[in-house]
Amino acid sequence: MAMSTFRFRKPDEIAICDEEDWSVSKTHKRRWRLAFTVIYITRVLASLNKKAFDKDGPLLRTLSYVSIDMHCKSISSLLTVDTKKLSDTVRDKNFESLSQFGGVKEVALILETNVKSGIHGDEADLIHRQNVFGANKYQKPPSKKFLRFVYEALKDTTILILLACAVLSLAFGIKQHGWKDGWYDGGSIIVAVFLVVAVSAVSDFKQSRQFQKLSTKSSDVKVEVVRDGRRQPISIFDVVVGDIVCLKIGDQIPADGLFLEGHSLKLDESSMTGESDHIQIDEGNPFMLSGTKVTDGFGFMLVTSVGMNTLWGKMMSSINRDSNEETPLQARLNKLASYIGKVGLVAAALVLVVMLIRYFTGNTRDDKGNKEFNGSKTKFDDVMNAVVSIVSAAVTIIVVAIPEGLPLAVTLTLAYSMKCMMVDHAMVRKLSSCETMGSATTICTDKTGTLTLNEMKVTKFWLGKEAVEDDNYSNLTVPEISGSPTEKAILSWAVFDLGMSIEEVKQDYHIIHVEAFNSVKKRSGVLVKRNNEKTIHTHWKGAAEMILATCSTYYDRAGVLNVMDEEERLQFGTIIKNMAQNSLRCIAFAHKEVAEESGQVLEKLEENGLTLLGLVGLKDPCRPGVSTAVESCRAAGVNIKMITGDNVHTAKAIAFECKILNADEDLDDDVVIEGVQFRNYSPEERMEKVDKIHVMARSSPLDKLMMVQCLKQKGHVVAVTGDGTNDAPALKEADIGLSMGIQGTEVAKESSDIVILDDNFTSVVTVLRWGRAVYTNIQKFLQFQLTVNIAALVINLVAAVSSGKVPLTAVQLLWVNLIMDTLGALALATEKPTNDLMSKPPVGRSESLITKIMWRNLMAQAMYQVTTLLVLQFKGNFIFGVNENVKNTLIFNTFVLCQVFNEFNARKLEKKNIFKGILKNKLFLAIIGITIVLQLVMVEFLKKFANTERLNWGQWGACIGLAALSWPIGCLVKCIPVSGKK
Repeated sequence: MAMSTFRFRKPDEIAICDEEDWSVSKTHKRRWRLAFTVIYITRVLASLNKKAFDKDGPLLRTLSYVSIDMHCKSISSLLTVDTKKLSDTVRDKNFESLSQFGGVKEVALILETNVKSGIHGDEADLIHRQNVFGANKYQKPPSKKFLRFVYEALKDTTILILLACAVLSLAFGIKQHGWKDGWYDGGSIIVAVFLVVAVSAVSDFKQSRQFQKLSTKSSDVKVEVVRDGRRQPISIFDVVVGDIVCLKIGDQIPADGLFLEGHSLKLDESSMTGESDHIQIDEGNPFMLSGTKVTDGFGFMLVTSVGMNTLWGKMMSSINRDSNEETPLQARLNKLASYIGKVGLVAAALVLVVMLIRYFTGNTRDDKGNKEFNGSKTKFDDVMNAVVSIVSAAVTIIVVAIPEGLPLAVTLTLAYSMKCMMVDHAMVRKLSSCETMGSATTICTDKTGTLTLNEMKVTKFWLGKEAVEDDNYSNLTVPEISGSPTEKAILSWAVFDLGMSIEEVKQDYHIIHVEAFNSVKKRSGVLVKRNNEKTIHTHWKGAAEMILATCSTYYDRAGVLNVMDEEERLQFGTIIKNMAQNSLRCIAFAHKEVAEESGQVLEKLEENGLTLLGLVGLKDPCRPGVSTAVESCRAAGVNIKMITGDNVHTAKAIAFECKILNADEDLDDDVVIEGVQFRNYSPEERMEKVDKIHVMARSSPLDKLMMVQCLKQKGHVVAVTGDGTNDAPALKEADIGLSMGIQGTEVAKESSDIVILDDNFTSVVTVLRWGRAVYTNIQKFLQFQLTVNIAALVINLVAAVSSGKVPLTAVQLLWVNLIMDTLGALALATEKPTNDLMSKPPVGRSESLITKIMWRNLMAQAMYQVTTLLVLQFKGNFIFGVNENVKNTLIFNTFVLCQVFNEFNARKLEKKNIFKGILKNKLFLAIIGITIVLQLVMVEFLKKFANTERLNWGQWGACIGLAALSWPIGCLVKCIPVSGKK
């Protein structure tokens, strides 16, 4: 209902009669008369207000009242709109359903939208529309809480085994030593688990929040709408149903809607439907989908659905799912952890059996030399304490065998590389994708915008049969012309052909008819007529071979009109073919003048007897550095496959320019194919030929997905680049999905693992380098870690079997694990990529994580450490003349210092010069210093906790000297050749 506002006079301002003449007894009567007067005046004003609104003319403005329309009618009518039916109509492009609404104009009336001035757009109106139809935002899955990341980190197999060991160590330690001293072993394990889980969870949590911020910022684009008769830019998130959106070339459709008016409007719906042809939008096809882009013309759109009610929103909600597939390195690490766990269990079982047999057969003695077990004479508590001690030693063996520092090293390596890759224009969404990229054997890349600049430039210009040389391009001044590409072409032709200014052309000519680009005819045309003249101009542009077939004359460079015979037609055909072979898109321009007959204006474009105006060769140049990057990938053993929608000739030429194809290679029919060929292969043929394919032209998103699946089945680790919504399935299927940060759609980014922020293929190669650095750094730490574990395992195993005692206690071993693993992981995880990494072949999916080179290095160091420590174990008292406790301290100290020196050896797996570039890695040097200081504190000041004795200068010097021998041993071992290297 309509509302009115008016100013009420106060009772003392209403001149009914003088208040002094009223008596007190008549007060109530006066008040009733006053109320009646107010009500009567109100009803009169309301009646006048209704008459004013019912009139078609302007509202009356008098001193008596002011009428304000509150638009309450829209609120009641909007609630009756069938939101689902309206959104389904546009999404399904249902003409029958649209006709039931009464057409586009009726839909605008239903949505209370003025087709000229738009909605009112006041705050109340916008809030109500959002409440009824929803906001223009899609519902992302709830953000993972920090505890969710902690839970996922705790599901790691190694972490679960460590927790089990912690429980057993706590139980046996407290049973044997009580609460005061018995918690050390289990507590140390729990600290190790806490460090691993905390670092992993914090890294994943911070990365998740970082991507959410970037995603929101990148998707918040400005949209121009008409509200209250004025154009105004707003955020895409503020678009509401009923808005009229102004569209021009390059704009993205912000919501689903209907075409109101415009000219030559074409949309690229390939990001939603996968169709490469541009769709003409007009009254006959008014449906417009969110996420598509305007490629030609201009227009106005009525918004009918926003947010989750659009096709874009439906697609976003359908891909919000995580894949549980393991990455190649995760699979290898789990396999390794399982294998090492089995070895540890076997060793622990052997120690348990041997020590129990030695104890119950009376072959073990206490510190006084007495037998520990004397049959029935031994107390039950003493037997239980002895059994708990033996089982605790066995559990310690298991703890030593498991490389618990490995998960921490992997997490630190990935987190560090992720931060560095952000500087190199790559944002990692999934942390493990860093290492997966290092294993990549194949990269399937788009052409447009990734290998090329996505900027069409004129490189060839022909007038008649003569080419205009490059030097002459600067002499051609092309004026600034606004409008759609079709309008620009016809206006440019008129300016150059008629010698008129743009203002004169716009004033004197009007466009009669426009024929949109057709994928079959591959051309578009415009019919124009000059005011007050009877000459109609037909203008065509399009694929040169198609335009040439309709021409019978041509202009030469001098502007002379010539008849085109068959020989000249063949010459023009040769010119066009040569341009196509040079990766140029050849466009021809033609026109014809027709006299208007008997006052009737023609509305059909002439298609025969045209005059050829000229030929233009357009090219999308390759990005600078792309060919170098492709050659770098090929040298690294990574196959590059270009998948594009262009024709075969253009795709092949670009592939040669980017060095994906080389002229000196044997190029058979299977190297360059079209998508339809690949699609029509049998499954067996696809598997057989997929490795040979380097270029796939005229491909669809389904073809790309099919290729990724075939490559994965053949054991390849596949990386895929994509920017469109239709690329989402392939990005999800690939081992590494690489989306484009500039041209990429929100759906593509959500489906990818890494976002290339500058859309450049060279950044993809940078990601490959970092991926290999991650993989190599993990191998370095793995070699270092396994050396520690093998040495400690063998020493304790031999000592336990031979003497029934272990020289390295559980606390000492866990100290080694905590200090060496945590700090060692941080030191070796921060090595930056080098050029040597790109000279090696990819590791692929099936290669062993531990190479022969690693086995050579770690076995040499482990054998030296085991030999040295066993000599100290059995002859240390005699050599140094010390008691048992000092001897065990010497063993412990030498063991730790061996790892410090071996950390330098681990920096280079193959190179003999282990100090190259060490000054650049200040963190590594700092960690070495911290490790030495902590070991000094452990030996000299934490005697009770670590069960150690203080050492003198000579003993410290002996420990350092024995540990330093690992350097020359490492250098000599690298002289031993390794066949196959893997």
